[in-house]
Amino acid sequence: MDFDLFFSISRTPVDGALPDERAMWQRFFAEVEAGDALGYGCVWFAEAHFSTEVQKRHAHPVVPHWRGEIGLNCDSFQLASAVLARTRNVDVGSAVLGSFAQGGPLAHAERAAAFASLHGLDPDEQRRFRLGFAAGRFDFVNRAYGVFPRDAAEEAAWPALRGQVFREACEVFLRLLRGDELASADVAPPRLARGHFRSDEDWERARSAWEAVHGSSAGEALTYARRWEFDVLKVVPEDFRREVLDLHVGSHDPALQEFVNTILPVKVFNLSITRPEVVEATHERMRRAFHPDGGPWRRGYMPRTVMVFLDPDATKSPEARSRSAHEQAEAALSAYWSALEGTLDPAKVRDAADNALVGSPEEVAAQVRERFHPDDRLMLWFDFFDHDAERVIGKMESFRHEVAPLLERG
Repeated sequence: MDFDLFFSISRTPVDGALPDERAMWQRFFAEVEAGDALGYGCVWFAEAHFSTEVQKRHAHPVVPHWRGEIGLNCDSFQLASAVLARTRNVDVGSAVLGSFAQGGPLAHAERAAAFASLHGLDPDEQRRFRLGFAAGRFDFVNRAYGVFPRDAAEEAAWPALRGQVFREACEVFLRLLRGDELASADVAPPRLARGHFRSDEDWERARSAWEAVHGSSAGEALTYARRWEFDVLKVVPEDFRREVLDLHVGSHDPALQEFVNTILPVKVFNLSITRPEVVEATHERMRRAFHPDGGPWRRGYMPRTVMVFLDPDATKSPEARSRSAHEQAEAALSAYWSALEGTLDPAKVRDAADNALVGSPEEVAAQVRERFHPDDRLMLWFDFFDHDAERVIGKMESFRHEVAPLLERG
């Protein structure tokens, strides 16, 4: 089993304290450097855009009760370079790059090529940028970057159409990154059929709106204008070590996972709590669909995020450490749900705790064995609602020195 680190870099009050941005970055890099020294495999960091505090003033705020900022990292390429400069062994990972943000897929292809060209100059450099990319979490961010319904037809179909716009972005990004000479006319326009919609009512609403806008019968599929229009382009630099980029699509859409692997080897990024049957179905599908240039599919190619609550004080009894860890989990998860939704839902706190790793080192090891396959890759989230760098590093040390040896012994 492989163990990575996940960092949200969320600047939000914890126990009434709200660190300034400089302190947040100092804490993050201290924890990253500690994780590098402890032998963790990859440092994954969340990406966010624009102030969620200011966004509260919008007509439809996405997190109206959240205090502070969802995240400070708005440029994963810059942060990846900074982490690599401060460490010796760890890989870096974006969790995840917003495909519509900061110029969209054309700009991202250029930035990825430039990063790989510079990072791969040393032929002995083996560290990877595990580049996770997705459609983006919040529509207000995508709107600011120009991705939103452009007419009544798109508005009526938007929940389904947004996924097909992401497919278009994926094709542009991956084909340019592959080195293709590409024009927008070479990219399939977004198309929707009944199977893209959750209900017959949603489908009929979208079809009626499409016919009203276009003045013609829709038939069995709806075709929409491409989002990105451009004459033939090719990304430079073009002579770079593509293997230093390890691509992960942040989507559980089976058709999209298969489609992106017709272009390049693309793994799967799994941040959310995903049902076990979906996890296993994804592995089975990817064993068949993974691009042959990537070799045989492995379970570690779909890293899985999990929160970890440990008391690092080894002088305490296992029972005392377990109680302390559960108290940490309840406090952090209660604060999270209150911030996210404005109310405290005990059921959601219990569910989240059941999906986290909580307890003494022995209990946490038992939970890992019960819930995960020995070949899985876990992104361990130690800094969830915790701004105490010393405590976070202590939990990282406890997992590495106490939990991991128990797992190695079976």
